[in-house]
Amino acid sequence: MRLRDGTAADSAACAALFTTAVHQLASSHYNAQQCEAWAPLKPDVTRWQKHLGSLELLLAEDAQRLLGFIGYAHDGHIDLLYCAPRAARSGVASTLYLAAEQRLVAQGVTRLFTEASMLAKPFFHQQGFSVIAQEAVQRGEGVTLLRYRMQKILD
Repeated sequence: MRLRDGTAADSAACAALFTTAVHQLASSHYNAQQCEAWAPLKPDVTRWQKHLGSLELLLAEDAQRLLGFIGYAHDGHIDLLYCAPRAARSGVASTLYLAAEQRLVAQGVTRLFTEASMLAKPFFHQQGFSVIAQEAVQRGEGVTLLRYRMQKILD
């Protein structure tokens, strides 16, 4: 596995991985309607390009296949962290997260924060995050998803 910085050219691959991850991995915590509202099966790649362009993007690859990605902001916000189902629970997310944290610490960031799904909450807890609040967010037409605002104070 190797890490590299992402570019706008990676938007379609990240959108596809995100969609697959939500529908195959998060489906253990969310129903089909929630997964579709969160990650439509036909992602809007233009929207993904715009969103990813506002973040620092780090990708994990193996033999030119995308295994996972993390998107974060300079203020410590971990916006996106997703792994391909075939790479789940293999250390990809941990590797991506630790690389992003190291970069943010080097920039002087003292607090990390995220909005974690029910699936991601235990992962972030293992990384030292604590829950600030549970929240229900609307996606699509009348579809509610439960997630957790979490933070980690860096030493």
